Amino acid sequence: MISRSRLVLLTFVASLIGLSSAFAQSQTLPKRILGDYGYWSQSSNPPYSSAQIPFNEVTHINHAGVSFAADGTLSVPTGFLEPALITKAHAAGVKVLLLLGGDFAGLETSGALNTFVANVGAFVTQYGYDGFDLDWEYPTSTADRIFFDKLTAALRTAYPNYILSIYVAPWGGYGYDLVRLQKSVDWFNILMFDCAGPWTAYGQLNSPIFWNYHDPAPSECQPGGSAQGAADIMLAQVPPQQINMGMPFYGYYYTNINAEFGRCPNSYWTSDGACDYAVQTLGYGIAIKNKINKQGWQSHRDPLAFVPYLLMADGSNGYITYDDEFSTYYRTMYSDWQLGLGGTWMWSIDADYDGHSQDLLSAMYQAAMSGAGKK
Repeated sequence: MISRSRLVLLTFVASLIGLSSAFAQSQTLPKRILGDYGYWSQSSNPPYSSAQIPFNEVTHINHAGVSFAADGTLSVPTGFLEPALITKAHAAGVKVLLLLGGDFAGLETSGALNTFVANVGAFVTQYGYDGFDLDWEYPTSTADRIFFDKLTAALRTAYPNYILSIYVAPWGGYGYDLVRLQKSVDWFNILMFDCAGPWTAYGQLNSPIFWNYHDPAPSECQPGGSAQGAADIMLAQVPPQQINMGMPFYGYYYTNINAEFGRCPNSYWTSDGACDYAVQTLGYGIAIKNKINKQGWQSHRDPLAFVPYLLMADGSNGYITYDDEFSTYYRTMYSDWQLGLGGTWMWSIDADYDGHSQDLLSAMYQAAMSGAGKK
């Protein structure tokens, strides 16, 4: 059953989600909204670039994907540099961070930390970025844990006026010294999604807001298998203002099951015991939105987790776990105004785009604005 407090918030969300944000757009955002933007989306169908980003609805952009090698050298893909991104963002008062992933383990053993710090510093300075965003998924050993502290401290010491953020997987808790990292890191981006995927045997919910205790395979998602659970893990050691809750703009399509939490038949004999090839990744704007109560699909909402999923109305195989406007709005309201977190972020901003609208981003923005002054 839905608790009274959740029902009250649910009713409040329903009353607000359809409101125009025309008035809110004239105000400064009271919470962070970070948009992860991959350079490759410029060649997507439909294409998505800085021309499509509604800068009035975000506070920061994390620009992917420059990588690095064990010797600290950077790899900048052809087409990555986009001067208009920096120009338009800064004109709107939005900060742009360089999203970095790469051979962290190799860098750890190579002794090239200073080279890496110098190279990324030179890059952000030359091209006008406002900081660094590190994506290590994820440190697993004591040595990794110590090195990540050393890496973030080196960046903070060398570039004290730049923003530094990192991604944190709630299930990878041992790999992060959250107390020490606070001294160097401005904020932590919680990876609160991918509970579902080809690596699971059951049709999990991609990103539950609250945990559904009926889940038959909690070990595939726990610990931190819901927004509430992930926040609890982080808030035990990190001030709420330093935390951003993750929001998925994509979902997973399980092709060979016909129920929420159903088990993929092929998982009984695949080498890893998972659904593997029977699961596809779908972006919301193009691949999921046009299926909601269309093309034989019927929308359902988990009454405990508060997120939607799709099933075939005729009972045939097909199960899609995703987030819609309602769950995105609710998750933002819950994170920003009930938990008091510093903000939210999404992967990825382009996945919401259908060639005309960006519904999930608008829902995040309206929720961030609607809660202002209520705490």
